[in-house]
Amino acid sequence: MEKFAEQIRGLANRVETLRASIGTEEATKTAIVMPFFQILGYDVFNPNEFTPEFTADVGIKKGEKVDYAILSEGKPVILIECKGINQVLTKHDSQLFRYFGTTTSKFSILTNGIEYKFFTDLEQPNKMDASPFFVFNITELRDTQISEIAKFRKENFDVDKITSNASELKYLNALKIYLSGQFNMPSEEFVRFLVNQIYDGVKTKTTLEKFTPIIARGLKQIVNEQVNDKLSAALKSTNENKPVIEEEQEEVREFPEIITTHEELESFSITKVILNGVFDSERIFYRDNKSYFNILIDDSIRKWIMRVYFEKNRNFIILNNAPNDKERTVIEFEKPLDLLNSKDLIVKTAEHFL
Repeated sequence: MEKFAEQIRGLANRVETLRASIGTEEATKTAIVMPFFQILGYDVFNPNEFTPEFTADVGIKKGEKVDYAILSEGKPVILIECKGINQVLTKHDSQLFRYFGTTTSKFSILTNGIEYKFFTDLEQPNKMDASPFFVFNITELRDTQISEIAKFRKENFDVDKITSNASELKYLNALKIYLSGQFNMPSEEFVRFLVNQIYDGVKTKTTLEKFTPIIARGLKQIVNEQVNDKLSAALKSTNENKPVIEEEQEEVREFPEIITTHEELESFSITKVILNGVFDSERIFYRDNKSYFNILIDDSIRKWIMRVYFEKNRNFIILNNAPNDKERTVIEFEKPLDLLNSKDLIVKTAEHFL
């Protein structure tokens, strides 16, 4: 699984590098889509397994072709429709919808090489659902999404298991999207529901307007507190289990005035969370210096990822993504938790030391 995750993230980096130079649908297929299915374990050059231009007759229209079909025992199990990297997918759903009902395939995938939409027939047998049960953007992958993608690997592929999980996945994702929207801008209906739980007075329009910013702030505080609780627990575990390293002892003896602050340790814990799945947590270390807090791999100064600065008027990090400080990326932040906003850049920097 770890190797698979590395390969998927490697393809994501490739997409970022190539996307500006890919202008056509065929280039999208060759440069991104086919490598994606190769990582899943399919022989994209074997037409008996990965068939290009698969014929899917639709009603009286004969010779309708799907870009690719993955076959098992000669029958299609996954249909794949590709669009150019710069095309929006929503307007193409109906085309794949027509193909789905004419084959034995249980799954269909619509992609432009960056966004992938997975469909099945949860609502009505042999009729593709209007909305996908799984969607991901390869340039913004989460660990949970990589686990779901792995279920479509050739060696793991099980129609019944994926189908049984698809319903839960579909509505879980829909719930997350809904709640995410409410966190950013609570709707009147959502505010009214919550106000009914906490306020006994008359729920006038003015009352709802008064409670809307309170609810939005409360939701964000709940999430921040939960994240901080987890980070504090990780920090406590790190401090209890961190081995004493002779080189660090020497630094303390030489500079006894160095004090490692709570904010610095919190930055370290957040970085470990960010790099979870990229590096084993035991390979991530820190060294505190007089002017900055260093986070590095394998306790090697040659493998430092970033330097964290807490100064009187500003907090910032310098990423080790260039040969000198003038070219390195500098990111300002207010509190350590804000480092999560720079996750992609931090991961990309750390991956140089894999």
